[in-house]
Amino acid sequence: MAYIIKPLVSEKANTLTDKLNQFSFIVRPEANKLQIKAEVEALYGVSVLSVNTIKYAGKSKARYTKAGLVRGRSNAFKKAIVTLKEGETIDFYSNI
Repeated sequence: MAYIIKPLVSEKANTLTDKLNQFSFIVRPEANKLQIKAEVEALYGVSVLSVNTIKYAGKSKARYTKAGLVRGRSNAFKKAIVTLKEGETIDFYSNI
């Protein structure tokens, strides 16, 4: 079972990569740190030092439009920040 959904590429994630050699992924909510570590090592062939996980709750959103008030909800998700061994890296753009 694949626990990693996709890599997270944002300005904040790129800053973590440049300064601390950490990479961010969106993962399945039921994935634990050991499963995430094993999958990153298998997929990318790197040594993982640590895994930190964060659960984000979905938030209610509303906006006023010509048709009236439109309500919605953003998705809840789980993010994993993976720290790699010094000198190792992951290239997300290699297979484009």
